[in-house]
Amino acid sequence: MPKNKNLDTLVDDIYSTISTLTKGKDIKLTDQDLKVFGEDMANALKHWATPRGADKANVNTLRMSNIGKPSRQLWYDMNSKNVSARELESSTMIKFLYGHLLEVLVLFFVKMSGHKIDSEQKEISVSGIKGHMDCKIDGEVVDVKTASGFAFKKFRDGTLAEQDNFGYLAQLAGYEEAEGTNNGGFLVLNKETGELTLFKPEELDKPNIKERIKSINSIVKKKKPPEFCYEPIPEGKAGNMKLARGCTWCPYKFECHKDSNDGQGLRGFQYSTGPVYFTTIKKIPNVQEVLWTEEKQNR
Repeated sequence: MPKNKNLDTLVDDIYSTISTLTKGKDIKLTDQDLKVFGEDMANALKHWATPRGADKANVNTLRMSNIGKPSRQLWYDMNSKNVSARELESSTMIKFLYGHLLEVLVLFFVKMSGHKIDSEQKEISVSGIKGHMDCKIDGEVVDVKTASGFAFKKFRDGTLAEQDNFGYLAQLAGYEEAEGTNNGGFLVLNKETGELTLFKPEELDKPNIKERIKSINSIVKKKKPPEFCYEPIPEGKAGNMKLARGCTWCPYKFECHKDSNDGQGLRGFQYSTGPVYFTTIKKIPNVQEVLWTEEKQNR
């Protein structure tokens, strides 16, 4: 690795490499560079094309990629009998695909900029929980993410710990525990703008992964789920209560809140910004109600 190149210079180094194009100069790419890039893209496509759950050993299994999710959601992951809750929309699968392909592209940028990558997709294990880390860059664990503009801000501004719905910090902590490092982070691409950021969380923001694993192993074995991940929040001044943002994309929201609205379950209304799910309605919203099918409600 060239002198003075490390994680702290990574994004600037990538930008500097790409900026040669704006100056009318070529980026030097060898035939081997193109071959490896093509193989990595093909492998990402093959991985995406393998149905979720095809590996039966990973169904209803705690993994490093999910260990940091809210405890109640994990309980449903391990115990819910509603298989349809884990079935994803085709549009979501398409988003997963271009996310995988963009992550390959980001790592290609890293290599172009002269930084060292190793341990790609290395399997690790901590207290019996396994996972595959994205890679190490310049000797530190790095998890590569692609994000919407909204999610990207949490990485760029360093506020991920305030709302880490997908458990990214626990995931990073697990990989670092396995590798014996503690100065890694997230290399994140804003899918909307092309902006990159490298976020290295503070040590205090990372959970004690061994304690987390011990706690979750106990929780998911219980007969009843733990308390709600997020309490409903007020919507307007009429007394209506809606799901918190962290619950809106949860596949178990209907099952989890089946007793809301006096036993009717969640009611959804289509706003211009998307559906809003209500747990309590005192005054009917002045927008169209979405009538969920029985199959949808069982998710």
